Amino acid sequence: MSKNIRTEAVDHLFEAILSLRDKEECYTFFEDVCTVNELLSMSQRFEVARMLRAQKTYLDIADKTGASTATISRVNRSLNYGNDGYDMVFSRINLKDIED
Repeated sequence: MSKNIRTEAVDHLFEAILSLRDKEECYTFFEDVCTVNELLSMSQRFEVARMLRAQKTYLDIADKTGASTATISRVNRSLNYGNDGYDMVFSRINLKDIED
């Protein structure tokens, strides 16, 4: 059973994120909000999702990202059975970035 993330506090966080204007502001904000390991974990999961959508193998993904097969499987489950958040973002960014 998952926790309800739709709270006022999460709304405030998302409003703050949506106010960021560029990549430099993202670095400034996320370096304050997240630990280095939290930020690296999120970026690793995003990279895993990107590579899975580019039809890379688990072995290739693990080699390039350092992600465990458990992490790759969790991300794959999100891609296949989640809320389509990754695909929503992928559709908005440059496709060549997804296929690298």
